[in-house]
Amino acid sequence: MGERRARLLSGLTGAVVELGCGNGLNFARYPATVTRVLAVEPDPYLRRLAERAAAQTPVPIEVVDAVAEHIPADDGTFDAAVASLMLCSVPDQHAALREVHRVLKPGGQLRFLEHVRAAGPGLARVQQAVDATVWPRFFGGCHTGRDTAAAIGRAGFILGEVERFDFPPGGLPVPARPHIIGTATRES
Repeated sequence: MGERRARLLSGLTGAVVELGCGNGLNFARYPATVTRVLAVEPDPYLRRLAERAAAQTPVPIEVVDAVAEHIPADDGTFDAAVASLMLCSVPDQHAALREVHRVLKPGGQLRFLEHVRAAGPGLARVQQAVDATVWPRFFGGCHTGRDTAAAIGRAGFILGEVERFDFPPGGLPVPARPHIIGTATRES
């Protein structure tokens, strides 16, 4: 997944907001063309780890206690936003994406790397069943069957290139295996 994370952040410039930064795993991959990162993380333990990771990077990164549905920034503040393996677990995916739309400049880009609803009906039914029962309780609120690409479009973004892939490749079709990586642009 490291190669895909690097691709996710490649070419970013200016001010960036990262949603649900977790332990700061992406931080070392931000290019020098990024002038600042506002890293949003609601979990206190993960936020402490992210703060340590931020201290080790040349790009200025501010880690804040906030949620994706309420980003502490003015309208049109950021050139880009990054969502990496977190849109599955936000309580209100639409509200989070509308908030990203709000804080991005017109023409700003959303970069995303997420696991998503399976394309095939068999695994999609499994995802629906586990999402309605045990999966969110055991995996931090994660919902395996969200159609995140469609949600991004409904939130006012124009989808660019979106690549589907399985991670891990091969093996059993676990509910969180289908993924997408892509870009979307904020409509004016």
